[in-house]
Amino acid sequence: MLLRALLTEEFLRIPERLDRIEAELAEAKADRADIRAELEVARTERAEAKADRADIRAEMRAGFEEARAERAEAKAERAEMRIDIDILKGDSLEVKLHRRARSLLSQRLGLRRGRIMQSTMQDTRSDFYDAVEGALANGIITDEQEVRIAATDIIMRARRKSDGAQVWIAMEASNNVGQRDIERARASADALGAIFEQDAEAVAVGYSIHTRDRERADGLGVHAFIIPVPRLPADSELESLNPSVH
Repeated sequence: MLLRALLTEEFLRIPERLDRIEAELAEAKADRADIRAELEVARTERAEAKADRADIRAEMRAGFEEARAERAEAKAERAEMRIDIDILKGDSLEVKLHRRARSLLSQRLGLRRGRIMQSTMQDTRSDFYDAVEGALANGIITDEQEVRIAATDIIMRARRKSDGAQVWIAMEASNNVGQRDIERARASADALGAIFEQDAEAVAVGYSIHTRDRERADGLGVHAFIIPVPRLPADSELESLNPSVH
């Protein structure tokens, strides 16, 4: 009877135990659901953070590209300004040479009675042009030499003070005297010497020359003349010339 009573009591407790187990399972299930929800929130936050980082990287790249483009534009503008300045200086140099060529040759080469036969500042003299064309027709010079003579900045005819002999001068003008200027002057002088069968001097004039180009000029028998760089006006001087800026 006692065993039956005990068994009956255990059986009576089974529903209570099942209810407790079900409650614990439900709580565990709820916990797992909460964990899944938290994991999903974490995934979403990581995805958003990843997207934010991607946006930041894209913005940084765009900023870098924009800065790079601005630097390239500024570099191009500076290069264009340098070109403009070089053009202005080059024009100034050619004008200065056209005016001072005679005195320059007199002082540096001992020549007198200099006459400009060809220059970018004036038309080529007809007698000089005819002589060049005749030399080309007779095979004394080549087409390339004729083109080289036509492209020479200044060609002059003068007389040597020491013996009165007639001399031809081929002058190339450049802001910075370099190899091409030296070789052009030499080629032009050689062609002039062939045409007129007289002495011809090669001259390269500029505001500066590198040591190696100076040595190259000496080796080719080219006179390299360096003249002072023209002074550009200061801002205050420009303002004084234009009262409207005040």
